[in-house]
Amino acid sequence: MTVSIVVPVLNEQDNLQPFFTVLQEIAGKLDADMEFIFVNDGSTDGSLHILERMHEAHPCVHYVDFSRNFGKEAAILAGLERSTGEFVAVMDADLQDPPELLLEMHTLVASGAYDMVGSRRISRTGESWLRSFCAKAFYWLIRRISRTQMIDGVRDFRLMSRPVVESVLELREYNRFSKGLFSWVGYRVKYLEFENRKRIGGRSSWSFGGLAKYSVDGIMNFSNVPLQLASYLGFLLSFLSIIGIGIVLYRTIVFGDPVAGWPSLVSIMLLIGGLQLYGLGILGQYIGRIYLECKKRPHFIVRKAE
Repeated sequence: MTVSIVVPVLNEQDNLQPFFTVLQEIAGKLDADMEFIFVNDGSTDGSLHILERMHEAHPCVHYVDFSRNFGKEAAILAGLERSTGEFVAVMDADLQDPPELLLEMHTLVASGAYDMVGSRRISRTGESWLRSFCAKAFYWLIRRISRTQMIDGVRDFRLMSRPVVESVLELREYNRFSKGLFSWVGYRVKYLEFENRKRIGGRSSWSFGGLAKYSVDGIMNFSNVPLQLASYLGFLLSFLSIIGIGIVLYRTIVFGDPVAGWPSLVSIMLLIGGLQLYGLGILGQYIGRIYLECKKRPHFIVRKAE
């Protein structure tokens, strides 16, 4: 029985060796063979050289080197494609996710009680209040507009059985949002809770803007409610405009009042024009994703793999 560990890597030179040392200790407690698949997602530091040395020293270590940065979603996909184990785990190299949970995950999945066991942090200690607030707001929103339920605090760190991995690999869409994809495939799932931890070294590659874009991707990929909202707003404004026209005609016919209020008229025109652009913007987001899907470009390009 083999457990494959998929690790996306982006400028993690300070974390790779400590991470591998900890995982070796965990592996010694597992009744299974270990396979490590590190995916170098265009790192600009010494991460690739460290992976090359680890591969030479340890036959169980493999790595995939992208030709450039394609993003974490592509790195996870590449690692899953190259995994061969009956069980496959996805982990980050910064040790923010407790590696010791892997033992309980393996016990639960190997017993057949669950097909996938993930991790969920129950606190965001160390994060800024704005980042925490926006994250909670995203999960609150996505639970209400999408049929694919995503739980607040769920991490990419999870252990899956081979059928789950194969189901995820069948989803070949270009615009990927792994948290949603792992939920969409279903199966029997359990989440293990833990307190937030700090990175052991380096800095996170996720900026606030990058997380905001990632959140938009999640909403667009798993809900068409934004399109429906634009339609509802258009219908509401049309209905209100008909009422407004009726009021103006009534005042003109009955009282002979001239139509006055140019400032208010201009404000209303600007409001309607803004809402139209808002609707077009939402439509453009979906069309843009259709455009990317139609191109059929590969999710990533591998420069070297060992």
